[in-house]
Amino acid sequence: MASDEVIRGMLYLSLTIVGVPGNAAVILAFLLLIYHESRLLPADAIVLHLACVNLLVVAVRCLLETLASFRLASIFGDLGCKAVIFVYRTSRSLSIWLTFVLSAYQCLSIAPPGSRWASFRALVAHYLGFVFLLLWLINTCMSSAAVLFSFGTQTNSTLINHAINVQFCFVNFPSKLSRDANGAGQVGRDVVPMALMTLASLIILVFLYKHSQQVKGLRSSSGAGSGGAEQRAAKAVVALVTLYVILYGVDNGLWVYTLTVRKTMRSSLISDLRIFFSSLYAALSPVVIIVSNRKVNGRLRCTVQEKPVQERATSLSTM
Repeated sequence: MASDEVIRGMLYLSLTIVGVPGNAAVILAFLLLIYHESRLLPADAIVLHLACVNLLVVAVRCLLETLASFRLASIFGDLGCKAVIFVYRTSRSLSIWLTFVLSAYQCLSIAPPGSRWASFRALVAHYLGFVFLLLWLINTCMSSAAVLFSFGTQTNSTLINHAINVQFCFVNFPSKLSRDANGAGQVGRDVVPMALMTLASLIILVFLYKHSQQVKGLRSSSGAGSGGAEQRAAKAVVALVTLYVILYGVDNGLWVYTLTVRKTMRSSLISDLRIFFSSLYAALSPVVIIVSNRKVNGRLRCTVQEKPVQERATSLSTM
């Protein structure tokens, strides 16, 4: 096995080790929350959906790439490439748009009660299921090129000029125009929510700054202080958006570079870097959620603490 394949496999393995348990823990925490409280707030529903999509990104792309890199499984035939690339692109873009929905909803959550924005937030919460469905339909349609043009091997040299090398697969477009159009569509699909979520995060930061100034004034006059779940949630969302903008910014920069290359690159290094940075968000975001979300953190702590108590009770009953 070549050294570059070992390094590649280890990188994807590290993402799998962090991303799969992390996202699974977030999903478990919210499922336990639903079981005990029989309801889920809209912001929590968005985070749960985001964790499910991120788990799909890490499991479908990173785990399978790890198995293929270490030659533990033969997955990437024509059908395997079509399925993996389609699911990865769909779940990746859903992760981006759900991060935007989360940041926009959190931005609306800090609006004063009775304002138009507060009314719009209630409307979004009421039709949140429809928002999820619409995002799935749009991103599924935009990822259809993966089904049409992905192949496990590429031996026809006349078709290689307009293909993208992703190590075990080729995404072979019929012409340069179709490749560039598909690439531009993907960049637009990423840049639009990136710009919108950045704007939402800036609004949140301005609000947090003004709030901190008000708190300082209250403390200096009466010694009172305030924090609140909304402010903690807002900070967590800003952290997620910052992580997204950095990692997906690198991903899109490498993607644009790939589109400027006339011939298909013999090496998959650039594509590997793109997949690594975009998957890094899916792997690290649950860490941010677990650390910053008190509901998730508290529910996981309760689960960990309940286990030894149950085992102790079981051992006492058998004595």
